[in-house]
Formats: sequence, structure tokens, C-alpha cells
Amino acid sequence: MSLNFELLSIKHQELIDSFLKNNPPEISELTFTNLFIWRHYYQFQICIQRDLLTLLAQPPGATPFFFPPLGKGDLQAWALDCLGYLKNQGFPPRLGRIPESYLKKFTCLPGLTAVLDRNNCDYVYRVQDLIRLSGNKYHTLKNHLNRFNKTCSWEYHALTPELIGECLNLQEEWCRLKQCLESPSLQSEEQAIIEALNHLDRLNYRGGVIRINGTVEAFTLGELLNSETVVIHIEKANPELTGLYPLIQQQFLDHEWNQIPLVNREQDLGLKGLRKAKQSYQPVFMVNKYLIS
Repeated sequence: MSLNFELLSIKHQELIDSFLKNNPPEISELTFTNLFIWRHYYQFQICIQRDLLTLLAQPPGATPFFFPPLGKGDLQAWALDCLGYLKNQGFPPRLGRIPESYLKKFTCLPGLTAVLDRNNCDYVYRVQDLIRLSGNKYHTLKNHLNRFNKTCSWEYHALTPELIGECLNLQEEWCRLKQCLESPSLQSEEQAIIEALNHLDRLNYRGGVIRINGTVEAFTLGELLNSETVVIHIEKANPELTGLYPLIQQQFLDHEWNQIPLVNREQDLGLKGLRKAKQSYQPVFMVNKYLIS
């Protein structure tokens, strides 16, 4: 099976956005912003196969896999084409990040099995819950926020081009503190953040920052995933200021997205600390994703 791939680039924005408009996604990965800023890590290749937008990912040190397609074509024929393509290239046939709504179409094909990819399942919350932080379940987070408000004077600002340099400075300092040079995953994340900030004028996200004493100490980036959900792609704060993460989250949602009911805060990647933090915000449900092979 021959698939005519191109490496994903900024020139594919209009094409991908047109498919996303007609096929509102469930999973956090499927926005042009997310695909574009992570394109170097995933080495995304793109083509149209059987009228479906097709994305092949090959992250370093991992088996290549196809993302869920976008469009109204024949999903089963598409799956057989893509899995056959990988087999012909000498790789195990794999589809990844597959939401539950696709499962029956794929798992009814002979020989295919699905396994829950827990590390990549998305956490979804009510926007108003994360703005108000009301009730006992948010008691600890609210205490962190109250202590922070008593000790720091801060200002929230929407992200503008004039603030990009300060955000890049914060990212550089964050990486110094977290020793990014010793972590390939943190280096890849830094590259994605730099791509996002440097393409503010081209990508369809909004951002927000917290300034303390005139310096940006936290920033975040997000966009609409579908009509009911905003997705947060990036959130960075000075790790030495306890309470700053819930503050930037609260203020960004309140100022930019308070008319949207749900917020997808992406996955925990199987990292123990990140999983604990995401669970502490009390998700209302998870967007389950599967690996099909």
C-alpha cells in the first residue's frame, strides 16, 4: 500500500483546520496548534487516504503509529490500508490515541485488539469548578491560593506579542531549575513551547500570564477543542512560588473561557507527580484512548 506523505508544516494549517471544523475532536492531540508545535518530536507525516486526513507519528525510540483519522471516509478500509503500510515498512501495525467512539469500527476487523492507553487518557474538568474552587474537595488547592494571595501582589494579562520575550525567559529559567538538559522529554516540551510562543500570530490559541513585581512568573496557552471544551496545551509557572499554578489556571479560565463548560487538561504521561496533581483537581470524566494492534 502506497501512501503519499508530506512532513507536517505550517502550510497544512488551513487543510487540517477544515477537517477539524467538520469533525470536532474528542482528544486533546487533535488541534493544529498541538500537532504543529509537537511536529519535531512526533515527526508527523500527513496525507489524505480514502478521503480521511491521515497522520503518521514516529516519536524517537518508539514504534510508528497512526493517529485517529479525520473525515467521513471508510474507517475500516482506511485502517487496513494504514496497518498494511506499516507492515510493508517492516513495523508492527499500530493505531494510537484512538478514542472509544472509533473502537467498534476497528476491533471488529480480524486480528486487531485494543488496549487502554492509560498514560495518554485526557482529564476533563468543569471550567466553573476550577474557577471557583468551592467545597471540601478543593480545600487544599484553595488554601494554597489564599496563602499566595496574602503574600504576593500579582496581575493577570492576556498574552500579547510584547510579552513573548518574558515568557521565553521564564521557560529558560524553569528549564534551568528542572535540569531540562538531562531529560529528553523536557527538552522536547521546551521546543514545543518555543514553537508555540514564536507562532502566536499564526496559531489559533489564546494565552495568559501572571506578572509579579513587573515580571512574568507564569504563562499558559489554550484553545477550543470543540464547542463544549477548551484544551490547555501549556502551563508553566515559577516552581518556587507555591499556589501559582492554580492561580494561572483559575485566572486564564475566568478571563478567557468562562462561557465554555468543560476544560481538557490533557494527559499525565504516566508520571506519578503529574497524575497526582491532575487528580487533585477532581476531573468529571476521562477521555479514554486506546492502542490498537
